[in-house]
Formats: sequence, C-alpha cells, structure tokens
Amino acid sequence: MKIDDITLTLFAWDGIPATQYGQHTGKFSGQSQLGLLSIKTDDGVDGHAFLGASSRGGHLDAHSLVDHLKPLLMGQDPLDRERLNREMHKRSRATTLRAIGAMDIALWDIGGKIAGLPIHQLLGSARAELPAYASSPTLSSTEAYVEQALEFKAAGWAAYKIHPPTQWKTDIAVCQAVREAVGDDYTLMLDSTWAYDFPQAIRVGRAIEALGYYWYEDPLAEQDLYNYVKLRNLLHIPILATEYSPGGFLGYAPWIMQQATDYLRGDVAVKGGITACVKAAHLAEAFGMNFEIHHGGNSLNNVANLHVSLAIANCEFFEVLLPDGAQKYGLVEDIEVGRDGLVHAPMEPGLGAKIDFDMIEAKTIQILR
Repeated sequence: MKIDDITLTLFAWDGIPATQYGQHTGKFSGQSQLGLLSIKTDDGVDGHAFLGASSRGGHLDAHSLVDHLKPLLMGQDPLDRERLNREMHKRSRATTLRAIGAMDIALWDIGGKIAGLPIHQLLGSARAELPAYASSPTLSSTEAYVEQALEFKAAGWAAYKIHPPTQWKTDIAVCQAVREAVGDDYTLMLDSTWAYDFPQAIRVGRAIEALGYYWYEDPLAEQDLYNYVKLRNLLHIPILATEYSPGGFLGYAPWIMQQATDYLRGDVAVKGGITACVKAAHLAEAFGMNFEIHHGGNSLNNVANLHVSLAIANCEFFEVLLPDGAQKYGLVEDIEVGRDGLVHAPMEPGLGAKIDFDMIEAKTIQILR
C-alpha cells in the first residue's frame, strides 16, 4: 500500500459568534477557514483530518503542508507512521506543528480503517468513557460566569473551567462568586491564559487554592520556566502548564526535570498529532503526572483528542470549549456530552467521525494539490 494523492480543501466556516478566551486570542467573529486534508492510497483507503480553527484559519498553515510535507509522504506506506512523523519533524522550520499534526491524524485514520478498529482500540483502550468539563469563554460580567457555571452543573457536567477577564483582582472576584454559587463540592478550574506576572500569579493562586479549585492553568507566560518553578514551590494547588510551551513534544523535558508543573498539557493540533500526544502521555505517566488534553480547535481534532484520551489512563477530563458556534463545525454528528456528564468512545474504524462532505463541497474556497 502506498500514498498516491494528498489534497487540502479550504472551506468557509461561517457564523462564528463574537468570542474571546483571553488576551492571546483577542475577540474574533464572523468567518474563518478550515482545511479538509485527504490522504489517499492506491488501495482505495482514505484518511482525513481538519486543519485550522475559528480563531486561526487553516489557510495560515495550508501552503507549508502542501509544499513541504506532501512531497515527503507521496509514495510512502501510510502505516509507517513513526518513521513518517520523524521525517515531517525534520521539516519543522519550513512548516508548523499544526500541519504536521493534521498529516499525522490522517495517517492514524488510515491505520484504523485498515485494521477495522477505532483509533483508541488501535492504541490500546484504557476506558470507554470520560467526564467532560465546560470551558468558558471570557464573559462580560461576574454574573455571567455564575449563570453559566450553574447551567452546566445542572446539566450534569463533571466540572466548569473559567477563562477570566485576566485582571487579577477581577479574576479573584469571579472565582469567589462562582464557588459560592455552585457550592464546595463541584469541581472548578481556572485557566488564566498566561496573563499574570509573578506577584499577580501568587495572589490569584493563593485565592483559588483557598477556594478549593482543582487546578491552576497557565498563569504565567508559556516560556517562563524560572517563575513557574518558584510558583509551584509556593502553592499547593496543582499547576497545569506546557500547553504552548516551546518545542512540541521535545519541549516537555525541562518542565519535568525542573519540576515546574504538576501536570503536562497539549493536544493534537499544538503538539503535532496523535503520535506526539501519546508519547507525551506516556512520558507524563512515567513521572506520575497527568497529561490533560487541551481542546483541539476544531471538531475533527477533538475526535482525535478523544481517541487519545480513551487510550491513556492519566487524563481525567475531556475539555469542551464554549460556545459551540466557535468550536463545532464540519461534522454531521459532533461529540455530545450525555446527561451523565460523560463523553463516550467512537466505535467506527479510524476516527469514526461522519464528515459533512456535502457542506464542505458547497463552501469550498480552494483546493490545494
């Protein structure tokens, strides 16, 4: 079996609501572009992935994928995922981890289809379901956070995570109000989106530690290893960092060796695919650490994230980033959270997702070959 064609179809993502997650995204809305990656083989088995997000269009990574990664894969055996992954990373100066990740996901999709197994079973399933948490956008008022937290608690979701306004005093007030509203027993997390300097991070960390928050995510700049070490030594609440730490999979080592974080973080887009995330999860497990998987930026990435989460034992939650209109697009049926607060394992071969090919054809902007 050989790869005999690779195409990337850029299509319009319309109707994105005004959304913000912190200073790093700003407010975005309207239209973005997704890329449907198709890897075809001479045996007639196709693998797919999406490239892009509502806040970062797939066109930004598209040309480097076609120009620098496609030539590496053409004529190759799609089951040689490890070898091909290493070859793609050698071109990282000319392309992006997001492009490498899309190629890797599509190769795993092919592998699962050939084996007749969903990817999580191909990896070796650890479980069939996972608790989901609602992950807020930045909201306009303390009352809006309280209302949203109560809504998802009432719906049976396992936890609620706050993306705050990123002004430390206001953020503490939001966290206090939400805790008071949901009670002491409901699981809450804070994701400060790299917003604070060290004194601010200490003040917020001590406040949410006293409030019983479950983890404290990304309070400092993603490269600020020195101050993360100091912060972790002064707080008892678990620190969750490394979502965008430089270096992809290879960038985790200094965080572990310097004991700068309690949990590792990543997803199939920002770390370069299923292969990288599985390696990171196993690395974390060897040190008794969780690998908490971040939202993937688009619907098919989240399906890939779910497969990884089900194949490892050291991820506690599945993140559902809100609102749906800025995160779900391009599938006939998307991942849904049940009344039990759980997401369940896909059981069709490969990714097992039903892509809305008719909609994509109707909204096609460009096909790159």
